[in-house]
Amino acid sequence: MITPYFLENFWGEKNNGFDVLYHNMKHGQISSKELTDFIRERSTIEEAYARSMTKLAKSAGNFSQLGTFAPVWDVFKTSTEKLASCHMELVRKLQELIKEVQKYVEEQAKAHKKTKEEVASTLEAVQNIQTTSQALQKSKEIYNAKTVEQERLRKEGATQRDVDKAGVKAKKATETYKSYVEKYATAKSEFEQKMAETAQKFQDIEENHILHMKEIIQSYSQSVDETHIQIGELHNEFVRNIENTSVESLIHKLAESKGTGKERPGPIEFEECNAAIATEGAKPRKRKPFGIPGRRKDKDTDSTESTEVEAANTANGAPPGYYGAIDIQNANVPQVDAEGFCIRPEANENDAKENSFYSSSDSEDEDEPRKFHVEIKPVKPNNGTHQNQATIDELKASIGNIILSPTTSGQMRRNQSSDELAKPRVPTSYELTNNDLLSLDPFSPTLAAGSSSSVSSTTVPVPNRPTTPLTAGALVPPPRPSSRPKLPTGKLTGINEIVRPFSPPKTSNASPPPAAPLARAESSSSLSSNASLSAGNTPTVGTSRGPSPVTLASQDALPIAVAFTESVNAYFKGADPTKCIVKITGDMTLSFPMGIIKVFTTNPSPAVLTFKLKNTSRLEQILPNQQLLYSDPSQSDSNSKDFWFNMQALTSYLRKASEQNPAASYYNVDILKYQVQSDGIHSTPLNLAIYWKCTPSASELRVDYRYNPESMAIPGPLSNVQILVPVDGGVTGMQSLPNSIWNSEQNKCLWKLSDISEKSENEGAGTLRAKFELSDGPSSPSTLAVQFMNEGSTLSGVDMELQGTGYRLSLSKKRFATGRYMADC
Repeated sequence: MITPYFLENFWGEKNNGFDVLYHNMKHGQISSKELTDFIRERSTIEEAYARSMTKLAKSAGNFSQLGTFAPVWDVFKTSTEKLASCHMELVRKLQELIKEVQKYVEEQAKAHKKTKEEVASTLEAVQNIQTTSQALQKSKEIYNAKTVEQERLRKEGATQRDVDKAGVKAKKATETYKSYVEKYATAKSEFEQKMAETAQKFQDIEENHILHMKEIIQSYSQSVDETHIQIGELHNEFVRNIENTSVESLIHKLAESKGTGKERPGPIEFEECNAAIATEGAKPRKRKPFGIPGRRKDKDTDSTESTEVEAANTANGAPPGYYGAIDIQNANVPQVDAEGFCIRPEANENDAKENSFYSSSDSEDEDEPRKFHVEIKPVKPNNGTHQNQATIDELKASIGNIILSPTTSGQMRRNQSSDELAKPRVPTSYELTNNDLLSLDPFSPTLAAGSSSSVSSTTVPVPNRPTTPLTAGALVPPPRPSSRPKLPTGKLTGINEIVRPFSPPKTSNASPPPAAPLARAESSSSLSSNASLSAGNTPTVGTSRGPSPVTLASQDALPIAVAFTESVNAYFKGADPTKCIVKITGDMTLSFPMGIIKVFTTNPSPAVLTFKLKNTSRLEQILPNQQLLYSDPSQSDSNSKDFWFNMQALTSYLRKASEQNPAASYYNVDILKYQVQSDGIHSTPLNLAIYWKCTPSASELRVDYRYNPESMAIPGPLSNVQILVPVDGGVTGMQSLPNSIWNSEQNKCLWKLSDISEKSENEGAGTLRAKFELSDGPSSPSTLAVQFMNEGSTLSGVDMELQGTGYRLSLSKKRFATGRYMADC
């Protein structure tokens, strides 16, 4: 029986022990998942090692099979293959263990969910005693104040009426104080009973969890140990095989397989030269058919027996009979003089060329090559299985002496892998893939060519677009085109992009536009920031230039603020709503006052900050800050997600932030990012349709827009509405309704509209018209960019709710704005 450590060590003045124990139980599930990841990573490493060893075994089998050392490579190959098999067996065992751990994680999640329901009454008791304690403390302070006030009046000789009045107040305060003492006693008794049971329950859960984790680790260790034993046995076998492969056995094996014969050459005696016979030339000598090259006169002292003729035929390693027989009797054998040197025959030069074999010589004193008549008989075909051909070893020996010089044209760059060479080249032309609106740039020269064909469609009903009648006689609206003109490539080439008051950033990557900074509130517990929200996983700090730091007491509920900022990106194609592409992303940021850092650092175990993310059914993806947040999917439902902070990491982060900027009043921390489900054009706050009519002398533009309150969780006005369109073709004059601003340096037309809402004219629907007179027409239909924003609402409707005690939400800010909001004809 283990000592009940949890029962004895989790009480304390603030009664936060339950909160600490509950989240400690949650961390056990995180540990189980991390252990699964560790074993999976070890399995991946072992598998990669096994594959490398298999590859090494194959290379050992391809090494040179020539030489005395060749048989040893077979030992290496066999041992390496067995070693690879051992590691693959370990991979199989680890995969089975991973399945067991995953099963345990699922069972653990179910057990935790059940435990949460069982300890709900303890949580109520904790909250009850915390509330009662605070009320008791306040009633005690009031009681002391009223009692002191009554005594003061008595000592100062106040009127009896004042003394009696003070006495009534003191009596009432006394009764209230006594009632809270009694309530506290009841709450204390219930809390101690519930807390004792729950603490023991939490300890039992942790004991079982640790025991199960140790069993998993034991299985893991046993698998690794068995593999190491097998590897040791393989190593010993390898050592024995090497020891059995002695030097004598290797030498003997080479002698048997590569031996050339055991008969040694016989003796050769010196023979006197018979000059008389030599001069007569009647009797040919038995001698080598070939003389030593490079010598004009050869000493005739190297006569041999007739058996050497066959040896000469085996030149260059060819077997006997491969080149046929040489007719020695009919060969043109030279005569020798008295000193034994060869005498050049007096033969016809032409006949010599036709019937003689020329042997070259590099001697400086030789004028002509020596000439021999050699008859080579062709090899008769052999239909048998044993043909006269070179052996495999002789071919390998010949090929081994060939040196191939590498070419420079096909060499691979250093540190470049074959996988990199196999990768396809990225096309330079613009392509819209996966409907990723963030990769669009309305002012990119390459967008025009791709925008007409690369946008995929979604089926959405066509909305009604009411239009206002044209009142100016100088402007005639262009007809609705039956087919939209294709945009030529490079339609905006040459446009100056120095001053762009609101158009989307001119980038080619797929990163979302930066969100606007959080708005500044004017209260003592407001959220204020002049820093943009970060797109990374690491939290960013936003410093406040607002009010002075808040002084917080450790017993107070700590104020925090939250901000939701969303970005809507849309691409409209003509008047067809089915071709509208929409992507909506959002950021959630928390703001902490400077005084909270002191509370965190002075308290060894601050209350865990827990919150619920509500209305998440419309979110496609949620990316929490993994450095600071924990989550439990088992405790969440389809419309909410539970999160709680790693308080140690949060405290450390806020401490570093305060050290970097000690003058800041508040610190903003990126908590999570999310992507909202979109329903095509129904998800856009402002519907758009654009029409162009281009002639050589003028271009006419019509833009229909319509406010869409259904896209917002809480409909609100769209403010700071601006519409920008570039026009080429040499604009010499412009007329527009309503009035717009023409920038002749940038060749752009800009409309600035008042707030658009349901209260606007025609319930937020309207039309923009413009006519541009041209000197170098016709112009090319261009992409229109729009900007607007809304304060006080979001498109997703997502919200935050604090859980537990110790914190209060002092401010909640919501806004959305346009990212890349564009329209094409």
